[in-house]
Amino acid sequence: MYVMQRKLTLRMDDAVIRKAKRLARKRGQSVSRLVSDYVTRAIEDDRTALPPQTAAMVGILGKSTDLTEADYRKHLEEKHL
Repeated sequence: MYVMQRKLTLRMDDAVIRKAKRLARKRGQSVSRLVSDYVTRAIEDDRTALPPQTAAMVGILGKSTDLTEADYRKHLEEKHL
């Protein structure tokens, strides 16, 4: 699949540019790819972000991750008896 690419000019502090070039070189990619990947991840994170009220409740029940669907069904059965 062909993806059309266009040129974009960004303005950054000299120190940020040096660090971006160093990081891109360390990862074996261009600064353009580095910025593109960052923006792509930010867009995905924004799409999957929880609504404010839901985010405020995250962790309220503790960190119990050993609950199963069967546990939830049992809870519902007991609740509605």
